Amino acid sequence: MLIRYFGAAKAASGVEEETLPADGPGGVPAGSSLDDLLEFLGARHTEAPADTPPLKSVISRSTFLVNGFAARDRSMALDTSDTVDILPPFAGG
Repeated sequence: MLIRYFGAAKAASGVEEETLPADGPGGVPAGSSLDDLLEFLGARHTEAPADTPPLKSVISRSTFLVNGFAARDRSMALDTSDTVDILPPFAGG
């Protein structure tokens, strides 16, 4: 599963993207929900740089794309081949 981080999520995770293995250590099993994945990622990236909120906090106010489509139902099942984008609120003018 490919996870792509944008804006504050990128800052909090310390990476632009990461690929998670299908099962085993460091992975999320096939059929896990989006909510399961988000909980996993929040627990995986607990140390954010100074003056940056932790990823779990950023996730709580983010929107998500799964394979390029808006994912509003966090109970939706994911496949290990999915791409998940984490999009925190963007500021600017």
